[in-house]
Amino acid sequence: MEIVWYGHSCFRLSERGMASVVTDPYDYQVVGYEPLKLKADIVTVSHEAPGHSYVTAVKGKSHTLTGPGEYEIGGVFITGVQTNGYGKRVTDEPRNTLYVIDYNGVTVAHLGDLRRVPSQTEIEALGTVDVALVPVGGGGGLNAAKAAEVVSLLEPGIVIPMHYQTADTLLKLASPDRFIKEMGLASEEKLDSLKVTSSSIPEETRVVLLKYQRS
Repeated sequence: MEIVWYGHSCFRLSERGMASVVTDPYDYQVVGYEPLKLKADIVTVSHEAPGHSYVTAVKGKSHTLTGPGEYEIGGVFITGVQTNGYGKRVTDEPRNTLYVIDYNGVTVAHLGDLRRVPSQTEIEALGTVDVALVPVGGGGGLNAAKAAEVVSLLEPGIVIPMHYQTADTLLKLASPDRFIKEMGLASEEKLDSLKVTSSSIPEETRVVLLKYQRS
């Protein structure tokens, strides 16, 4: 399974012979980067905002997922879990859905615009997470310290930061450097894309920064 990052919280996940998934497509006029020109079978939307729900940027889609539930599409199993928006802790907390996407037993959790550290019960409900796509730059999502705390609870094999400041974004976010330090790392890997198999997932959590790919 291959993971490619197109800026902000937008990724494309694909595996030969299985449905492809694009997460949180954005309106480039609001977020920055270049206009998205992507194709996928499935689009997941964490919440209704121009930076995360611009589904018209994705062609060929047959399914658009916008909330909690369990789905099986094209051999891919997807579980949507609502994390924000309960109205108990913060009355104006916007709703967020994170998605656990299962490709042949390799699970990728896209945390969307997660704003708070989930409870242990909520974490356990997600099951095993092999790859976590984690917001680290603040703004509407987690800041570096909270992101590191979430990672410690999830215990994924691989962490891919998202939703952070780059030279191409119009938004005011923090760089991923603070998160890297919170994780206790001096440096991190930078890759064009990440290919993951069940046998390639490390036992010790490692952080991978993906390079922004123009679509």
